[in-house]
Amino acid sequence: MSVVEQYARAHIVSDAVIPEDAAVPVMLRYDPDADPRSVRVALPGPHEWTVARSLLEQGLRAPTAGGDVRVWPCGRVQAVVEFHSAQGVSVVQFESKALLRFLRRTYMATAPVSH
Repeated sequence: MSVVEQYARAHIVSDAVIPEDAAVPVMLRYDPDADPRSVRVALPGPHEWTVARSLLEQGLRAPTAGGDVRVWPCGRVQAVVEFHSAQGVSVVQFESKALLRFLRRTYMATAPVSH
C-alpha cells in the first residue's frame, strides 16, 4: 500500500492581524502501513496532529469531535478543524473539496486490488 501526501491551502484563524487572504500550506499525510485508521495533519512549524480518518470525513457533513480534535462544515465550501493542546487552540479553515480529494485518495490507496 502506498503513502498518500497532499498539500492543502488553509487559513489559520487567530486573533493576530493576518491578511484575510494569507493562506498557509498544510501537509496531509496518510500511511496505511503505520495506521490505516488515521491521517496526519502538519501545520506550519512543529505542529503535527494525528486525526482519525473517519472523524475528518464525518466532520465535512456535520459537527463532530474526537479527543483533542473537532471538525465541522463551515458554509457550503469550507470546513474547520480545531486542534486543542496544552499550548492552546489552533483553528484551521480548509476548502472542503481539498479534504474530500485527500480522503478519496486515501481510500483508493487502501482499496483491494481486483484481479
